[in-house]
Amino acid sequence: MSDIDHDDDPRRWKALSVCLTAGFMTLLDVSIVNVALPSIRDSLGASDAALQWVVSGYALSFGLVLVAAGRLGDARGRRTMFLVGVVVFTVASLLAGVAQTAAWLVAARLVQGVGGGIINPQVSGLIQQLFRGAERGRAFGRLGTTIGISTAVGPVLGGLLIAAFGPDDGWRWIFLVNLPVGALAVVLALRYLDRTSERARAADLDPLGAVLLGGGVTGILWPLVSERWAAPEAALLAAGVVLLVAFVLWERRVSGRGGTPMVQLSLFRRPGYATGALLALVYFSGFTGIFFVLTLFFQTGLGYTPLQAGAAITPFALGSAVMAWVGGRLVHRRGRQVVVVGLLLVVVGLTATDVLIATQGESSRTGLWTVVPLLLAGLGSGLVISPNQTITLAQVPVDQAGAAGGVLQTGQRLGAAAGIALVGALYFAGAADGDQSAGAAHGLRAAIALTGAALVIGLVDLVRRRRDEAAPERPAPSGAARRSG
Repeated sequence: MSDIDHDDDPRRWKALSVCLTAGFMTLLDVSIVNVALPSIRDSLGASDAALQWVVSGYALSFGLVLVAAGRLGDARGRRTMFLVGVVVFTVASLLAGVAQTAAWLVAARLVQGVGGGIINPQVSGLIQQLFRGAERGRAFGRLGTTIGISTAVGPVLGGLLIAAFGPDDGWRWIFLVNLPVGALAVVLALRYLDRTSERARAADLDPLGAVLLGGGVTGILWPLVSERWAAPEAALLAAGVVLLVAFVLWERRVSGRGGTPMVQLSLFRRPGYATGALLALVYFSGFTGIFFVLTLFFQTGLGYTPLQAGAAITPFALGSAVMAWVGGRLVHRRGRQVVVVGLLLVVVGLTATDVLIATQGESSRTGLWTVVPLLLAGLGSGLVISPNQTITLAQVPVDQAGAAGGVLQTGQRLGAAAGIALVGALYFAGAADGDQSAGAAHGLRAAIALTGAALVIGLVDLVRRRRDEAAPERPAPSGAARRSG
């Protein structure tokens, strides 16, 4: 078969569908497991610490391998790494579904996270590889729609599975449902992800860089996802920062000696990359905390069931899914302006949600009042995540797309973990006297402030871009002009 890189090859869109199928599976497991925690506790006799690791262990191992997996995909072939990731994730899902103890389930979730972390940078790398121009924006828009749908479906599907199979076995199907999806993704990947898209060249994979980066990410993520801040966690966080500094210094040394670093630091000098990565980190620190706060408030404060709480948050996710598709078509023409408008809508929607919760309090109808503002915030979010990813990666060379996407997603995971830790702490502090609406107000206002900070970053970048576009071109030196004539 001909090379799948050809711009007119229709298999590109089928290949994208394969990638999105696997991406959907890994993203679904971020949200679907939350509603199953009470059932897991009762079925396996899991402690609170074990339940926390069922959730946070997945996030930790997922974020740990992103950059290394992306770099391996760049060097050894994205198709191969994609298949490895899908197989690891699917086998781990089977092990989670048949777990007999809490420790067994936690271990399976850690392996699941590794599989998810291997898959996701290959998805963004393959989009960079297969699409150009406006089509790339539309491809990232479909990825954004997949993110939105998986977020929306997760809590609802989890509630339905538990209702269908009962509290004793329903939680197992939350993991076992991945088996047919994973098998289908492997079959379709073998058919549509052509071997000619792989990079067979030998490359220096920078093992020391991988160790330093992995240690640094672990040191920062572990305290954040465990939400414990005793002396050992503080020391681990400090060690993580030191290791990340050592990683940057090592990568500079490797580049200076003519080697191939794990992450080309020149990426951060490419137009739009550093700003887009910073914006994503800050936005995810606020964005992911929204679901955490509202899920707690709807269940603890309003007495909703897990299924009702999932349905109450669904407008945000559905709005994000719809507008991600639109944003993917607009970003090629409007650029950073799309992201700025999206951030503004998120701030307005969340502010309205905060006002309504403060007004309605712990009334059972509060969830109905928040439908419209959450939908507005979701529509805005759909204009942020995928368009920002498109802009951030626009100037990245294809042979660095996996590592660049891995760095971007690692920043998102760090931001998400930090945001949930901050927003969660504020929620519990506000609700300490039993007033759950006060806790929701504390958490939502922190999310609004973080989204506002991302809006400022976007506005500064938009102003800078317009100033650069308006600046007159500098005339070529006279010698160059004579030669060109």
